[in-house]
Amino acid sequence: MDLIASLQCADQPGIVHAMTSAVLACGGNIIENQQFTDPASNTFVMRTRFETSQGQAAAKKSLSEGLAKYNPALQIRPTSERPRALVMVSKESHCLRDLLYLNELGELKVEIPLVISNHEDLRQLVESHGVKFMYLPGDKKAQEAEITKQIQELKIDFVVLARYMQILSADFCNKLPGKIINIHHSFLPGFKGAKPYHQAHERGVKIIGASAHFVTSDLDEGPIIEQDVAHVTHIATPEELIAIGRDIERRVLAKAVKLYSEDKIFVVGKRTVVFA
Repeated sequence: MDLIASLQCADQPGIVHAMTSAVLACGGNIIENQQFTDPASNTFVMRTRFETSQGQAAAKKSLSEGLAKYNPALQIRPTSERPRALVMVSKESHCLRDLLYLNELGELKVEIPLVISNHEDLRQLVESHGVKFMYLPGDKKAQEAEITKQIQELKIDFVVLARYMQILSADFCNKLPGKIINIHHSFLPGFKGAKPYHQAHERGVKIIGASAHFVTSDLDEGPIIEQDVAHVTHIATPEELIAIGRDIERRVLAKAVKLYSEDKIFVVGKRTVVFA
């Protein structure tokens, strides 16, 4: 069985030795290992992929016992197990289309059992991919109650906001720390409110981009997962900036979802450690 172990704890001597010894104790063989110590917080993170013939239960017991003295946050899962994602959208389709397409190609190893939207516009697109679509109009409290219900019933592992143009309540965000990924346009400088690409055009920006980040109760200020930019010139029209921005947004969001699905993201304080 091919397994991934993700570990996070205070940095101390002997953690790597304890991990390798625990893997060996369950008949395992390490295939990949990545580690990092954040000096500011003294936090140690490690991702270990290994094979064992003894199964997941035996591996979990061995690692839990072997690493117990370090009091780590430890997760172990088979690489064949696909994390389940709830995707939320509004009217724009570019990020959703890319996620559905890449997932069908097998490039994103996730399951998408449901797409929720506050508009009906993308129903046909979603259902054409064999995915259930749920339209949730109405007040935010009722919406979030139903979303929470679906997360529990469908055993959702994480939520992806693929251009979902509503602000989630602080209460909802706090229930899912490090489990809600959002895509946000990011410019130098940043432009808030309506028509950000038009604002960027008016100011003559030379770089546009996008950031994928975890959602927190602080709007658009959660730990950053992935970013990308494109250089533009005064020749670009607002419509051309929008097209370039859409392309960056879909790529950055897809990369963030891929990294999450491979257990390569660790939240350390207000930032992330992301293994390549």
